[in-house]
Amino acid sequence: MQFELNKNTISEIKQLIISNDTVAISSMLKELHYADIADILDEVDFDSAIIVFKLLDSEISSDILAELDEDIRDKILQALSAKEIAEEIDELETDDAADIIADLPEDQKEEVIAHLEDVEHAKDIVDLLRYDEDTAGGIMGKELIKVYEDWTMFTCVREMRRQAENIDKVHTVYVVDDHEILKGRLSLKSMLTTSTKTPIKEIYNDAVISVKIDDKDEDVALIMQKYDLIVVPVVDEMGRLVGKITIDDVVDIIKDEAEKDYQMAAGLTEDVEADDSVFELVKGRLPWLILGLIGGLGSVFIMENFEGALSKYKALFFFTPLIAAMAGNVGVQSSAIVVQGLANNIIKGSIWKRLLKEVSLSLLNGIILSLMILVFGQVMGYEFNFTLSIAISLVAVIIIASLVGTFVPILLHKKGIDPALATGPFITTSNDIFGIFIFFYIAKLILGF
Repeated sequence: MQFELNKNTISEIKQLIISNDTVAISSMLKELHYADIADILDEVDFDSAIIVFKLLDSEISSDILAELDEDIRDKILQALSAKEIAEEIDELETDDAADIIADLPEDQKEEVIAHLEDVEHAKDIVDLLRYDEDTAGGIMGKELIKVYEDWTMFTCVREMRRQAENIDKVHTVYVVDDHEILKGRLSLKSMLTTSTKTPIKEIYNDAVISVKIDDKDEDVALIMQKYDLIVVPVVDEMGRLVGKITIDDVVDIIKDEAEKDYQMAAGLTEDVEADDSVFELVKGRLPWLILGLIGGLGSVFIMENFEGALSKYKALFFFTPLIAAMAGNVGVQSSAIVVQGLANNIIKGSIWKRLLKEVSLSLLNGIILSLMILVFGQVMGYEFNFTLSIAISLVAVIIIASLVGTFVPILLHKKGIDPALATGPFITTSNDIFGIFIFFYIAKLILGF
C-alpha cells in the first residue's frame, strides 16, 4: 500500500520524539520507503529531523539524504561530523554521493573524502567532481557491469557475478575492447542461449546508443526520451566507457528545467520557492515588475500622443484594454509553442517557413475575431468606420504579436540564451506597447483625426 503523509502521521512522530520513544519511532519507520521517510523529515522541525535521522541505519539514511530537500539536507550535514557524513556517502551510488559532496564547503569536502573507507568508491567520486554539474559527466554514475569482447561466455558470467556484488541494480551489460572502448551490449537472451565457450565478440549487439561526457544534461534527457531508454552509457572523447546515466537522473533534470522555464514564464529571474526569505523573493520578482512598469509608462506616452483622438472618439479608450490583452495573449501563445518545440528539439528547418505558418495562422484567427468585432459594433450601434478601425487594428496586432512571439524565442535560442526568457512578462509587455501604437495609428488613418 502506498504511504500517505498527513497531519496525524506528523503529529504522531512529534509525540514519540517528545516522549523519547526511540523504539516506537524505529518500528514505525522500518516499514517505510526511504523517500517517504524523507517526506517526513521535510515536514518536522530540524531538531526532530536530526533525532529521527540518527536512529536510522546508514543504508537507509544515506538514501534519505539523496531524497531530502536541499535546505534540510544542508542543515543535517552541518550537524554531522566529517566521519559521519563519510559513513553515509560510503552507502550511496557515486552520482548521488558526488552531488552531496559537491555542496559541502571545500575544507569539509576534502575531510569527508579522506574518511571514505572504500578507496575505489572515493576515486570514482573525485573523478565525477571534475565535471560540470549540467553535463553528462556531472550526472552519470560509475556503477556498471562491463565485459571484454575477447572473453568467453563462461568468463563473462563469472566476472559479472563478481562485479554485481557492488551494484544495487543491473540495467545492462556493456562490452568493451582492451582499450575500454565501448563496442556494444549483451542481452539476457544471448547469455542464456549461448554456449559457455562462445566468445563475446560473436554475440554482442553493436547497436548501442551512447552520449559524450561533455554533452549537456538537457541533450541527454532528449536522447533518452527519443529512444525510450532507461539507461544510457557515457563515453569520453576517445569512445571509452566511463559511466552510465539512469532514467531517475533524467527525470530530475526534466523536473528542474520545467520549474525553471515555468518561473521564467511567470516573470521570476531567480530560482525562488514559496518559503524563501522576503529579500530573496523580492530579488526574484522585482526585475520583471520593473520591466512591466516601463512598458506601462511607454503605453502612457503613446496614448498621450493621441490625446486629440481620445477627446474626439472617447470610445477608443474603452477598446484599448481589449487590443492590449489580445496582443499579449497571442504573443504568449506563440512563444509558448515555440519554446516548447525548441525544448523538445522538434523545431527545425527554415525560420521563414515557421514565420509564414504563424502569419497564416494569425491572419485566419484575426479575421474570425475581427468579424466578431464588426458584428458587435453593429449590434451596439457604433459608427461603421469606427468599428472597422478596431477590426483592422485587431488583425494587425494579432499578426505582429504572433511574429514577435515566434521570432524572439528562436533568435534567443540561436544566440545561446534560454528561449523561455521570451515568454510571460517580456512578450506581454512588448506586445502591449506594439498593440496600442498600431491600434491608434490605424484608427488615425481610417477616422482621420
